[in-house]
Amino acid sequence: MLLHPTLDLLNTLGLTGMAKGLQDLDTQPEARSLGHAEWLALLLEREVTVRRQKRYESRAKSARLRHDACLEDVDYKAPRGLDRSLFLKLGSCDWIRSHRNLLITGPCGVGKSYLACALGQKACREDLSVAYHRASRLFAMLTLGRGDGRYTRMLRALSRTDLLIIDDWGPEALNADRRRDLLEIVEDRYDRGSILITSQIPVDRWYEIIGSPTLADAILDRVVHNAYRIDLAGESLRKRLTQTLDT
Repeated sequence: MLLHPTLDLLNTLGLTGMAKGLQDLDTQPEARSLGHAEWLALLLEREVTVRRQKRYESRAKSARLRHDACLEDVDYKAPRGLDRSLFLKLGSCDWIRSHRNLLITGPCGVGKSYLACALGQKACREDLSVAYHRASRLFAMLTLGRGDGRYTRMLRALSRTDLLIIDDWGPEALNADRRRDLLEIVEDRYDRGSILITSQIPVDRWYEIIGSPTLADAILDRVVHNAYRIDLAGESLRKRLTQTLDT
């Protein structure tokens, strides 16, 4: 086999996975007994794997998740009321494909952001687009965008992602501009994308945070009615870890 010209041709065509697979197979004596179809199948499988990994890396980089979290590392033993069966079901990402929402509430330190990022990372692995934003920074970004002409473009970008994570929403009440921002985000994504919101404030108090009864009804009707809910409780996991390290 003329290995080097073949490798050059594969790389020229952008088939880098197949090129690396061909190099690996060429070093394995047992591979010489394989038929042409088997070689081709192995090389195509390597190409698919490499492309899938590149897509994941690109999506994960764009998502800018706060935590390097994954479903496999989630602690179900911590006393915080996390329903293992529900969370594993959410890990399938079917709720994102169905354009449903997820609300994770609970006190500070119980792992809300970590769980949100674990689901975001799994969505990236499932070839879904994800955008992570802390609520305060998201609203600040939109305020700047309103002033420099990027506002519409920002909203368009937020509307196109499969999963939008809004982390640590509340407890500050929204002003008029931020209420309108949230309504625009929710309206653009209704039945077209999923929103994951984490908050220390129980859902039944979100009306107070939004402030305007009319806009609160419009926003929460679109967010809450088709949402999964995870209501966590218990002591801060960070505090428990510190106590364990001190003993």
